[in-house]
Amino acid sequence: MSVNKVILVGRLGRDPETRFTSAGQAVCNFSIATDETYKARNGERQKRTEWHKIVVWGRQAEIAQQYLKKGSLVYLEGRIQSRQWDDKEGQKRTSFEIVANNFRMLGGRADAAGSPAAAGASAASQDAEPPAHSDDVAPSPGSEISDEDIPF
Repeated sequence: MSVNKVILVGRLGRDPETRFTSAGQAVCNFSIATDETYKARNGERQKRTEWHKIVVWGRQAEIAQQYLKKGSLVYLEGRIQSRQWDDKEGQKRTSFEIVANNFRMLGGRADAAGSPAAAGASAASQDAEPPAHSDDVAPSPGSEISDEDIPF
C-alpha cells in the first residue's frame, strides 16, 4: 500500500490563471508559499520559504479563479504529481506540482463569514470530505482567523 497525500497552508504568490481543455474542463494554476522558521547553527532564527505549484481541476478551478487572489491564505489537500519533458537542449527535465482535490480559503478580519469569498470556500470544499482535524486548521463558518493565528 502507498499514500500520496499533501496538506498545505500558505499564501498565493500570484493570481490564479484558468484555462479550459478542448473538452471544456477548467484547469486553474497558481503558486503558494509556505514558510519554515528554524534555528541556525549560530543560534540565529532563520526563515525559509518554499514555493509550490498548484493545479486545480473542474468546478473547483472555476471557484479558485473567482475567489482566490494573490496573498490569499488557503488550506489545501491534494497529491504530488511529477512531469517530465525534454528542454531545448534535449536534456530531460522534471517538475513537481500539487494537484489539489480540496481547498478552503482561510480569511482574516477582511473576510467576514457572509462574504462571497467565504461562500466560495464552502462551495470548494463540499465535494471532498473535510479534514479529520478541520477545527485545528480551517475556521468554522462563524469564526475568524488572523495572521497571528498561523504558526508561520
